[in-house]
Amino acid sequence: YETICGGSGAGEGVNGEDAVHTHMTNSRITDPEILEEKFPILLEEFSIRKGSGGKGQFVGGNGVKRKIKFLQKMEVSLLTGRRKFSPHGLFGGEAGLPGKNILSSKGSDIELPSTTTITVYSEDKLTIETPGGGGLGTHGRQN
Repeated sequence: YETICGGSGAGEGVNGEDAVHTHMTNSRITDPEILEEKFPILLEEFSIRKGSGGKGQFVGGNGVKRKIKFLQKMEVSLLTGRRKFSPHGLFGGEAGLPGKNILSSKGSDIELPSTTTITVYSEDKLTIETPGGGGLGTHGRQN
């Protein structure tokens, strides 16, 4: 079970944080070295998803992009959120970008639903883009 971080929403007087676990307890992401040691995968990318946080007087935090390459046939289950509906902005702030789950297999990219179980094969790649947080307030807002 892997929990992947996203962007937190902006708050009054503060920008949201990039790449953090929000509303999670007793959980953290697996170190890439451990993930690759325990499973037949390569973690090809783990980066900040620039521009995914909502704009506003205070900007929402950015989510992440995690690209996994599979080295053999496996079964993968996804339980993700904020794929259909964006994280809301408040008081004129813009919404963060929703997340995406994309399977790249045999030259085709397939957008996967938020919850699914799939069979992947050697050389398939799964890209998980987590949502950015919502922004707060309009640009130049007077307090």
